[in-house]
Amino acid sequence: NSSELSPSFILASLPGLEAAQSWMAIPLCSAYVLAVLANGAVLLAVRAEPSLHAPMYFFLCMLAAIDLALATATVPRILCFYWLGSREISFAACLLQMFLIHTLSAVESTVLLAMAVDRYVAICHPLRHAAILTNGATAKIGLLAVARGVLFFLPLPLLLLPLPFCGSRVLSHSFCLHQDVMNLACANTTPSVVYGLTAILLVMGLDAVLICLSYLLILKAVLRLVAWRERLKVFSTCIAHICVVLAFYVPLIGLSVVHRFGKDLAPLVHIVMGNIYILVPAVLNPIIYGVRTKQIQRRIL
Repeated sequence: NSSELSPSFILASLPGLEAAQSWMAIPLCSAYVLAVLANGAVLLAVRAEPSLHAPMYFFLCMLAAIDLALATATVPRILCFYWLGSREISFAACLLQMFLIHTLSAVESTVLLAMAVDRYVAICHPLRHAAILTNGATAKIGLLAVARGVLFFLPLPLLLLPLPFCGSRVLSHSFCLHQDVMNLACANTTPSVVYGLTAILLVMGLDAVLICLSYLLILKAVLRLVAWRERLKVFSTCIAHICVVLAFYVPLIGLSVVHRFGKDLAPLVHIVMGNIYILVPAVLNPIIYGVRTKQIQRRIL
């Protein structure tokens, strides 16, 4: 009975590659180190360069901090499993990791929406941009993003806390996700299913719709310009943000599709998609903005 009330879970291993896991962890560790160095460099560059003390780059710093926190909440535990064989994770640690992953993802989604609004105001209402998006407003948006993520996703572990786990304890990923843990419960999980889906739709789903709407308005404003050169110059300021949005939402959608329709897929697909979801945004975001922003390049060099 005590094991049902407070179970531990088994992290998923690479099927058929257990003997080579220590070697397979090297690219994962390299990606994590690259993410830490790249995001840390962006944070230091923005802090040290006065010309980057603007809302767009403060939002970029928020993204870098979120990516660092998300990768640190998962990758070291995965490496501990791959290199030290510590495959078991306690119930409390699993719920905490699950809460951090979902909350930080929600915060990142909100920040991406704020960056899209920043681009919309800068392009469609340039004279009002400095008055609307001040440094104080940017800080309030950051706090609101954190509060929104916590309020929406704190109930997820609370709904799982009283459930019994008396069957299989093997997860589909090398870290804990709500859908994954919920499927192992041997009780009615309808409240968790309904609330989890509602939270995803009201946060990530709504943010995606609003980001698309903001870019439709931006595209409408850009097409009003007469010269093609002016259109390309204005729209080029959005390219980096569009790439970052795709780097976040494409793995998120892919992981959701795998969970919903991939029950017959090989376990390796679930593990790889989960690692892509955690690491791809953290690695690509600072590289994308580093390539697109000359001030960041110069300061890092």
